[in-house]
Amino acid sequence: MGQDLVITIFRDFLRTAFLISAPLLLGALVTGLIVSIFQAATQIHEMTLVFVPKILIIALCLFLLSPWMLNLLISYATNLFSNMPLYVR
Repeated sequence: MGQDLVITIFRDFLRTAFLISAPLLLGALVTGLIVSIFQAATQIHEMTLVFVPKILIIALCLFLLSPWMLNLLISYATNLFSNMPLYVR
């Protein structure tokens, strides 16, 4: 197993991890920004006010995007295991 192969496997891993986590992080970021603007406009500075909308948005994203995420993970694992004979020489 050469250095190029290890770098390729790790790059694919990082790409898959980024693609899976990006929609959840983006949803939490947008929700936090909207709640922050609402808090600044109404001068309600309650720290726990942000958590409930973020949890709801993350749960909604997980519910809607879980088939896509699972398909992405399955394709990554299938590719990794099908190329296993190339990795072990």
